[in-house]
Amino acid sequence: MIKKILIGFLVILFIIQFIRPDKNESNDVKAAISTKYQVPEEVDHLLKVSCNDCHSNKTVYPWYGNIQPIAWWLDDHIRDGKRNLNFSEFTKLPIAVQHHKFEEIIEEVEEHEMPLESYTYLGLHQEADLTAAQRKTIMNWAKAQMDYLKDTYPADSLVMPRRRKTSK
Repeated sequence: MIKKILIGFLVILFIIQFIRPDKNESNDVKAAISTKYQVPEEVDHLLKVSCNDCHSNKTVYPWYGNIQPIAWWLDDHIRDGKRNLNFSEFTKLPIAVQHHKFEEIIEEVEEHEMPLESYTYLGLHQEADLTAAQRKTIMNWAKAQMDYLKDTYPADSLVMPRRRKTSK
């Protein structure tokens, strides 16, 4: 009985290898953050190694990203990451949202919420495991971009619109 279950499991594991999610490799950068904001070389490097795999239109997939069901799990993380922040489409967002995203970058990096622990766990993506100095560099850069927006746009254009309460 156990042998049949094991064979059935292996057959299913084999079959799901042919059901693959689309890869995040378009690399469309027409609206990338660097088209509007200054991104120093050091910050650009830090974003590439610690953020862009989940927060851009270009993911560098690890070898295990071709194995199901791991590829599905990675795809879910990438979709969720891009839904929250996509550096490749950053300038398409309204100015108030861009300003707010810089605030969120500071908060997430400062509180060690990003990059995700699962991204650097067990020595995976070691270069993404940011030091305190690297975190400070990203936060200072994001603050400088917020200052640029404050100097360039009227204060009321940087305020996120309030969500309306819907009545049931």
